[in-house]
Amino acid sequence: MAEQGTPAEIVEIIKRTGTNGEIVQVLCRILEGEEKGRIKRRNVKGNCKTGDVIILLSTEREAKDIRAKR
Repeated sequence: MAEQGTPAEIVEIIKRTGTNGEIVQVLCRILEGEEKGRIKRRNVKGNCKTGDVIILLSTEREAKDIRAKR
């Protein structure tokens, strides 16, 4: 049986990234599991908006902060 992912709600959209802007960096609140209630930074591919629920395959990892190029 395949393991299910963990649902997380998008609470804030931070910035678009990627070579063509196809990746969106978001803050999401974990809704179930050991890390319930924690807010993590993740990269999402595709359209998304605040309030959407996404499924995370892993909750241990967190995306790096996007920094402006100097």
